[in-house]
Amino acid sequence: MIVKPSAEGLAASVTAAAKKGPPPVHLWNPPFCGDIDMRIARDGTWFYLGTPIGRAPLVKLFSSILRREGDAYFLVTPVEKVGIRVDDAPLLAVDFHASGTGPTQSLHFVTKTEDEVTASAENPLRIDRDPETGEPAPYVHVRAGLWALIDRKSFYRLVDLGCHHDHQGQSWFGLWSEGCFFPVIPSVDLP
Repeated sequence: MIVKPSAEGLAASVTAAAKKGPPPVHLWNPPFCGDIDMRIARDGTWFYLGTPIGRAPLVKLFSSILRREGDAYFLVTPVEKVGIRVDDAPLLAVDFHASGTGPTQSLHFVTKTEDEVTASAENPLRIDRDPETGEPAPYVHVRAGLWALIDRKSFYRLVDLGCHHDHQGQSWFGLWSEGCFFPVIPSVDLP
């Protein structure tokens, strides 16, 4: 007799798993089962067969078994690995809070899927620029090669915390977190 789990039981399992931290996907080496029609949009929305996945606990569960290999992304369990598409970054940082100031400042981020990370040498910030428009795209490393795009409202708040500091012999405008200076733009390029 096969017993199907109830929605409440599944939700409780997801909650219990989340409290333990992400599963050890880096230790799992299942066979590749092919690609599935799943996509993560730039705004952090997950799609399956072209339809947005509206259940936040399900998206959180999928994000916990996400792994990056080179430029490809996979959902990995102990018994199978399937490829998915990612438009930009697989995660979206939707808020942050800062503690301390200057070199003793810490920037603590939270993603749309409730990952929490503090920018540091291990989890750096990076700013990419569109080669045509020069528009910045800020990211924070979350775990195991997975980056989160920092949403616009958070980036504007981060800019308010920025300062000027010498970096590699040049004055830069940037951000401090956990004793690390993360350059955003050379001071000479500021208007």
